[in-house]
Formats: sequence, structure tokens, C-alpha cells
Amino acid sequence: MKPIRLPCYCGSLRQASRVVTQLYDQMLKPSGVKITQFSILKLLAACPDLTTGGMADALAMDSTTLTRTLKILQENRWIEAATGTDRRQRCWRITADGLQRLQHAEPLWEGAQKEFTRLADDVDLDSLTRSVFLLVQKVGG
Repeated sequence: MKPIRLPCYCGSLRQASRVVTQLYDQMLKPSGVKITQFSILKLLAACPDLTTGGMADALAMDSTTLTRTLKILQENRWIEAATGTDRRQRCWRITADGLQRLQHAEPLWEGAQKEFTRLADDVDLDSLTRSVFLLVQKVGG
């Protein structure tokens, strides 16, 4: 059965997110990194020592989902936690192994970007990303 057009805004966005995630995950597979993990590694490479809450805000993720992904990244030794100013607070940073993994994944991610651009050749992707970000700000902010 082919995908159907859904009348629900949420369902439609989730449907699109699933197929795009599958494309990126497939192209990132040789690196062993999933697109959700890639985003976190990229964020921590740019902004070390973020708290879980800070990352959740930046990525517009709920803390429970983020915590599960952080646990996997930590078990793989791609990130590490340090205690923040408050003992309950955890600050995260990418490790040398995580940075190496990210560097391996980046050209694969660039390939996924190009492939998505090719597949969506009749879609104004700049407008799409602006609109989606606007939704994130309005609905999630």
C-alpha cells in the first residue's frame, strides 16, 4: 500500500518526519550513527557543556526521549557527563571517540542532504525549513 495523504497536521508532519528519518538513517548507517544521534553530537561539538534541559530546549525534544538517546551515546562513549553547578544537573560534552564518529558521519550526512535535495527537487526547501522552524517557535515556544 502506498502512503496516504492525512487530514491531520500532526499526522502529516510525523509521516514526513518518518520517511525523511529513514532516508538519513539509511545513508548514515556505515557510520553507526542515527540522525537523532548525529544532531546531538553536532550540537555538543558546537556547544560543549550543555545541560540536558538546554539540549532539550535547543532541539525542541522532550527530556524523556532525549535522556534515552543520551544514555545510548554515553554507553557508546561518544559523550560524557559532568556534574553541573547543582549536583542534580548534568552537563554533557562530546568525547574524542564521539568527535571521531561525528567526523566519519558528516560526509554521509552531506550525502543524505544532497539526496534529499534531489528527491525534493520541486519543493522549495529553504521555505520549508523556514516554515517548520516558525512552527517550532510558535507551537513549542
